[in-house]
Amino acid sequence: MEAVVVDFGSKLLKAGPALPEYPPSLIIPTQMKRVPEDDSFDDNSIYEEVTVDPVERGFIKDWDAIEDLLHHVLYTSLGWEIGNEGQILFTDPLLTPKALREHLVQLMFEKFNVSGFYASEQPVLSLYAAGRISGCSVDVGHGKIDIAPVIEGAVHYIASRRFPIGGADLTNLLLQELAKSNPMVNLNLRDVESLKEQFAICADDELAYEKTKVSCPNEKHTLPDGQVITIGRERYAVGEALFRPSILGLEAHGIVEQLVCCISSVSSENHRQLLENTVLCGGTTAMAGFENRFQKEAILSSSAIHPSVVKPPEYMPENLSMYQAWMGGAILAKVVFPQNQHITKADYDENGPAIVHRKCF
Repeated sequence: MEAVVVDFGSKLLKAGPALPEYPPSLIIPTQMKRVPEDDSFDDNSIYEEVTVDPVERGFIKDWDAIEDLLHHVLYTSLGWEIGNEGQILFTDPLLTPKALREHLVQLMFEKFNVSGFYASEQPVLSLYAAGRISGCSVDVGHGKIDIAPVIEGAVHYIASRRFPIGGADLTNLLLQELAKSNPMVNLNLRDVESLKEQFAICADDELAYEKTKVSCPNEKHTLPDGQVITIGRERYAVGEALFRPSILGLEAHGIVEQLVCCISSVSSENHRQLLENTVLCGGTTAMAGFENRFQKEAILSSSAIHPSVVKPPEYMPENLSMYQAWMGGAILAKVVFPQNQHITKADYDENGPAIVHRKCF
């Protein structure tokens, strides 16, 4: 039985057997609906649907919900059998607190009785999926942006940065902009999220963005409830905010300058190796025009060595940026489990949850 690889995101969970030639077999929303117990309400009561977001800004916040979600993923969707559990590899978000890592390994051995466990950091795994062991990972997720230099398979923590903005903040921005131009339309976040994925685009440069404020073609789109919305320049604000965070009300450099600042704190002998092996990952980086704008901004950056984006190998599945860390995990699982580099049940019983810091790095 192949090891299972699980990648928790703030928006989506990616999971599946460690088969690097294929995308994850399961991609589902991380958000869950809380279902009341059968006797907690009757037919005459008013039941208000409650949603739970067990992962916020990349980190697990609700462990009870995560346990329920993992039970569904592993036993119902991926076919594990109680009493015959397999091996599992998790992708760790950048700068995951030690306590969270220990809680996860404890959950897997004590509640799920896994036969083997491993965890590795998402920036490292994203580079593995691009065929690199050194470079810089720029991960624009649903709840955060992580920028992490990786040298010979190890994250350079001092130079790594996490910014608490992501795709969710861009969705809120689009909602605000569309509400201004479509005051008679009742919008909800789910519809706006769909609109963002369909229409959001990055302008070629700052000048091109400014021109959209003067002249930009409008498109009409019918929402699921039948309302008609007009979308024009608003679609450009979403991508522009990544390069000009002032649009979100933040006093911060754009994403390319943030990358350059991170690398500047690394030894200069590594600058070229890191900047010329930049990997873009996370669903937001799949936005139309994003990579071209990133490359254009890179040429204009303050760095003497301009960042250069690494293309994924041709043999990799399409849309790799959407699940790049998962793919790197599938590649790594093919090494650590056959070579017995993982945490076994005996390791856990002898050392407790702290073993994760010694064997998973």
